[in-house]
Amino acid sequence: MKLLFLGDVMGRAGRTAVAEQLARLRADWALDFIVVNGENATGGMGLSAAHAKELLDAGADCITLGDHAFDQRDMNSALEAEPRIIRPLNYARSAPGVGARLFTTQGGKKVFVAQALGQVFMKRPFADPFSALDAALKAAPLGQIADAVIVDFHAEATSEKMGMAHWLDGRATMVCGTHTHVPTADARIMPRGTAAISDLGMCGDYNSVIGMEPLEPMRRFVTGMVNGRFTPAGGAVTLAGLYVETGEGGIARRVVPVRLGGLLQESAP
Repeated sequence: MKLLFLGDVMGRAGRTAVAEQLARLRADWALDFIVVNGENATGGMGLSAAHAKELLDAGADCITLGDHAFDQRDMNSALEAEPRIIRPLNYARSAPGVGARLFTTQGGKKVFVAQALGQVFMKRPFADPFSALDAALKAAPLGQIADAVIVDFHAEATSEKMGMAHWLDGRATMVCGTHTHVPTADARIMPRGTAAISDLGMCGDYNSVIGMEPLEPMRRFVTGMVNGRFTPAGGAVTLAGLYVETGEGGIARRVVPVRLGGLLQESAP
């Protein structure tokens, strides 16, 4: 199978770029399944139902969220109505929606997608992501029930993300870090066959501060004071993510960082 996971979509510019390019990428790269992290797609804070529909209509097979999952009120009902959107597993049990789901591709393959939030340096306490993902993946073993397993680990610390990659090595096709909006240079195949990267980066304008217009973040860094709202940057967008081809049993046999357009040096399969 050929899989693509795009990192955090940032604001209107990111949404537009994804919407304009996703169908072409699916055709050009013969993609079987596409995951998009959409938790910053609406004004940089959360995802609305309308913007989720925009990403799904563009060709995303699954949208993952993150710590801003419920910033937009209508996401509560959207999670109940739209099975292609998942939120982190280790939110409170009372949270709407689910944190893992088994999908069927147009070709009849089974793809299991799961997401969890990290604990290190995160502002809010979340339940243990390691045991949460451990339990979730037992429901859809790679190479048995699932032809591919994709994990979105939405976390701040690269150490925690690398630890998760080792924890799930051999049990997942891809373990991809999201949340920090900066692509890391450690895309690799782990010893037992899991493709891993500490952060996919964002689909947004990199002439920014992690996707936001620089003025207000710089002001806060210098003065320690809040003087206005963060505004998503609207310049040229780089689509950032990871492309993976699977081999026998659903393990990764090829991994390529994806960076298309905008300011970053391009990389593609």
